[in-house]
Amino acid sequence: MPDSTTYTRRAPYIEGAQENYIDLLTQQVGRAPGTAGVPTLAELGPQVAGQNILTQAAQQQAAAQAGLGQLTFDPTTGAVTGAGQGTGVAGYQPFLDQAGQYQTQAATTLGGAPQFQQQAAATLAGAAGLSGPAAYQQFMSPYQQDVIDTTLQEFDTQTAQGVPQLAANAIQAGAFGGGREGVAQAQYASDAAAKRAALQAQLLGQGFTQANQLAQDAFTQQSNLANQQLGLGTYQQNLANQQLGLGDFSRNLASLQPSLAASGVQQLGAAGTGNLAYQQAQLDAAQQRNQLAYNEPLSRLNAFGSGIAAQVSGAPTTTTTTTLGGQGVGPLSQALSAGLSAYGLGSIFGGN
Repeated sequence: MPDSTTYTRRAPYIEGAQENYIDLLTQQVGRAPGTAGVPTLAELGPQVAGQNILTQAAQQQAAAQAGLGQLTFDPTTGAVTGAGQGTGVAGYQPFLDQAGQYQTQAATTLGGAPQFQQQAAATLAGAAGLSGPAAYQQFMSPYQQDVIDTTLQEFDTQTAQGVPQLAANAIQAGAFGGGREGVAQAQYASDAAAKRAALQAQLLGQGFTQANQLAQDAFTQQSNLANQQLGLGTYQQNLANQQLGLGDFSRNLASLQPSLAASGVQQLGAAGTGNLAYQQAQLDAAQQRNQLAYNEPLSRLNAFGSGIAAQVSGAPTTTTTTTLGGQGVGPLSQALSAGLSAYGLGSIFGGN
């Protein structure tokens, strides 16, 4: 009995599809990332959005608040790479320093107030000596008595010059040496003495009035000066209170400044975070697009392979038996088999 070999083959269009699938799969596997038309590994892999200007501004404000200097940022990622030499003073410290200065100024100002109060007390004590019944005496002119004496001497001279006229009048009246002349002389002397006393009293009264007015004016001036000195003392105290108030205001600013600075940093940080999230979303979307572009041919190829696998179970098979020493497959059978295979592949891939 001659030896024989039996071959079972799938339908030619199935075998052709399988061979085509293997060729296409080989081509896709051979597409290395970064080659022509293929995304790079960096484009296929995850990417991190760099820091934006808003986030960097928030970081700079926070650094300045802590007393640090100018920050430096990586030109590619935007990350902080260093900090310059700063003042080393926190943002609220200048307000505390200002408060201390106001407090020192207030202490100095208050220290000057007692001086004005003491001066006012001394001025009032001097004013006390300008009141009372004897206050005018220190304002009497040292030349007043000389003026009175000279005036009275002139008056006496004028009076003496009138005596001869009395005698002449008596001679003319025929009463010279008589009682009538004596009466006239006595009356003249009495009138002269009264006038002299009135003149002296007038001169003394004028001096007293003037001295008394000067004493009153001096008392008023001293009292006003004392009031002004007391006012300066009060002004010093009020100024000290204002400086203390400014110190309290500066301390309140020092307490408020950190929260205000933190609010600004938070607002910038929030805006920067929102922008960073948007940039990251763009990078993630670009990564997904690149992955889709890279995997899309493989997805179609997988669909092609799944379709072939679904057709295998129902496709017809051909069994060929070859006998050694006997007649094998003829040329006609081989041609028909090749024609059916070509027809099957052409139908699958859109050929005519």
